[in-house]
Amino acid sequence: MTDAPHLLIAWHSRTGGSQALAEAAAEGAGTAARLVAADDVTPEALIAAGGYLFVGPENLAALSGAMKEMFDRCYYPCLGNLEGRPYATIVCAGSDGENAQRQLDRIAKGWRLKRVADHVIVNTSAQTPEAILAAKSIAPDRLAEAGDLGAALAEGLAAGIF
Repeated sequence: MTDAPHLLIAWHSRTGGSQALAEAAAEGAGTAARLVAADDVTPEALIAAGGYLFVGPENLAALSGAMKEMFDRCYYPCLGNLEGRPYATIVCAGSDGENAQRQLDRIAKGWRLKRVADHVIVNTSAQTPEAILAAKSIAPDRLAEAGDLGAALAEGLAAGIF
């Protein structure tokens, strides 16, 4: 019997919110997860994974630069190699998150990935420069939601559901 395909959790965080959410998802997924910072994601890591959870902040109404750079570096080497693989997303935002979410979905559409869970947007309500730059503390129920998403993705991969 071969091992089930693993879940690559690619994340970026400036103030800790997205990192906490990615770590909670990885904990939920257990040994099926490979938690990799966006700066360290390679095309080979994406191709080796069975599915993806992309976790990052929305900065200035867009996907964070480090997440975008990961996609820029990996997009063409992975094009034609990821079709049909499952993905989900978590965006940590100060107020909205929808623009970053749309950006993620457009990139995933280009790779022809298959969304298998509703997107998650965690709003920290950070609206002042001090609050935006401060370390983020994510509510326990939102961390639990991330953990449940990681567990569901890992179970779906292991069971061959997607």
